[in-house]
Amino acid sequence: MHKVTARQKPGRLRIIGGEWRGRKLDVPSVPGLRPTADRIRETLFNWLREQTPGARCLDLFAGSGALGLEALSRGAAHCHFVDRSKVATEAIKLHLETLGGGARGRVCCGDALQWQGPPADLVFLDPPFADDLLDPAIQHLEVAGLLSHGARIYIELERRQALPELAASMEVLRDKTAGEVRYLLIGYQNQGLSGTNAACTFSASREEN
Repeated sequence: MHKVTARQKPGRLRIIGGEWRGRKLDVPSVPGLRPTADRIRETLFNWLREQTPGARCLDLFAGSGALGLEALSRGAAHCHFVDRSKVATEAIKLHLETLGGGARGRVCCGDALQWQGPPADLVFLDPPFADDLLDPAIQHLEVAGLLSHGARIYIELERRQALPELAASMEVLRDKTAGEVRYLLIGYQNQGLSGTNAACTFSASREEN
């Protein structure tokens, strides 16, 4: 998700690989919301070719849901989508229904930094650039036990933005830029923490969808 102006017209999201390849979905007009670029998604899922089939995914700051939907199209077993925007989460639910993937996705409206759930194999972190959320988000992933052993974490940030601080259990596996965007793949080695099995749970009271 990238920063755009509030006046931007609704756009479209195109699934670029897998079962739903070529399907186009409307993206609601929400300030700050735009799908990750096609070429970046293509590179990311080339990196994750072996990890995606059967994976349990978590799309925090889901926005359009582009990354989680792409993962499901390419064979991921399940994805939790978390975003605080009611408009965005309702759109993702509609996308899942349209694609016939409702049973493989769970959409939750609330604060991504309060999310509690089962450990994920693939995590997508693409918060609005200006909100400076990557550091607390990465810390939350480990403290809340949201990462499985050997998990992969994708992060996206502005090219000139400082990298978030990583725990000793994390290492950068891939690091690329495209225009003004920098995107990385991080590996994680479990230190014994485990999450909850709740479907849509936040550490503070939040609305469930």
